[in-house]
Amino acid sequence: MNLTDEQRQQLIEAALTVRKWAYAPYSKYPVGAALLTASGKIYDGVNVENAAYPSGICAERVAVFKAVSEGEREFVAITVATHNGGSPCGACRQVLAEFGLDTLVLIVDGNGNIVQETTVRGLLPGAFTAEALEKSG
Repeated sequence: MNLTDEQRQQLIEAALTVRKWAYAPYSKYPVGAALLTASGKIYDGVNVENAAYPSGICAERVAVFKAVSEGEREFVAITVATHNGGSPCGACRQVLAEFGLDTLVLIVDGNGNIVQETTVRGLLPGAFTAEALEKSG
C-alpha cells in the first residue's frame, strides 16, 4: 500500500512528537515510533531504558506490542524518529518481520527529514519467518 502525503506527514509528526516521552537516561538517545495499521489506527512507542541494560525496550517494539495487544495484526507503515536518523535494531527488524515484510519503513531525523525509505524486507533480507518453521516440521 502506498502512503498518501497526509499519512506520511502524520506518521512523521507522531514519531517526532512522542520522542519527548522516551526514557533514555543512559544512552541519551530518545527514539519515537509511529505505526500505521491496516485499520487506519496509529500506535506510537518510545524507547524505555533500564539500569539493567537488556531489560529495556525499543520504540518500534513498544508500538508493535501496543498494536498487537489491541488486536491489530496487519501493518502498513512505521516511522522511526531519532536525532540522526538511526535505523531499527535487529530485534525490532525481526519483530516487524513477523507481521509483514512489505511494511513500509520511514526513518527520519530530528527535523523530520526522511533519511531512508524502505520496507521491512529491505531492512532484513533473508528474514526468519513462520514459513521456515513450517518447512522444518
